[in-house]
Amino acid sequence: MLKEHYGKVHNISYKGKLDLVTDVDCRSEDIIVSFLNREFPDHGILAEERSEVSAQSLYRWILDPLDGTTNYAHGYPFFCVSLALEHKNKIVWGSVLDPLRDELFTAELGRGAFLNNAGIKVSSTNSLERAFLCTGFPYDVHESPDNNLEHFAKFATTAQAVRRDGAAALDLCYVGMGRFDGFWEIKLKPWDIAAGCLIVAEAGGAATGFNGMPVDMKKGEVVASNALIHTSMVSMLSKTKGSSHA
Repeated sequence: MLKEHYGKVHNISYKGKLDLVTDVDCRSEDIIVSFLNREFPDHGILAEERSEVSAQSLYRWILDPLDGTTNYAHGYPFFCVSLALEHKNKIVWGSVLDPLRDELFTAELGRGAFLNNAGIKVSSTNSLERAFLCTGFPYDVHESPDNNLEHFAKFATTAQAVRRDGAAALDLCYVGMGRFDGFWEIKLKPWDIAAGCLIVAEAGGAATGFNGMPVDMKKGEVVASNALIHTSMVSMLSKTKGSSHA
């Protein structure tokens, strides 16, 4: 459905000054939620475009039906669908689909990470100066001083290069398969990071908060890497303004 409607005119509305949603977001969410309700009727569901469905069991699905909505609306080919399964407050399975490239990233806790059923591993870059990094900016970047710009400036003048692609879930998968060496971002939502962080970890990388502690999905700060440059990235983030941690 996402491929079919890509590049066409969409009905666009705004949840904030910069945070838009299209009719395709809602269609994608309807398709997936209907499937989950049918197959797992007692599971909870946390999805971006609707109220949370409480669980009768210990399982909860965390869904972003279209991560990279702004990209999608402008015809920029970098977006995905992210779905994770949480059990007793721990992410145990995650999947991220890039429909344009037919790339399906998956991971199960303790069983590794995969791209289209082939195992993936993080990169072997061992210095921040040679690292290829990625980040993003929050939707309130125009208003809030807590906007990641100082972090961006510091990494841009330290690392080999920094990219900003606009879909955190897919960025995390790219860390997991070694396309990026590291990623950081602030003010993310659980559906942006739940699947991607598991994929990074199961691919041999590290995904933590800016303080190096386990990711707090309610706080929304994430730094992910190939593990070899993780200490350097955490150190950089702790010394630079631009996050609630600093």
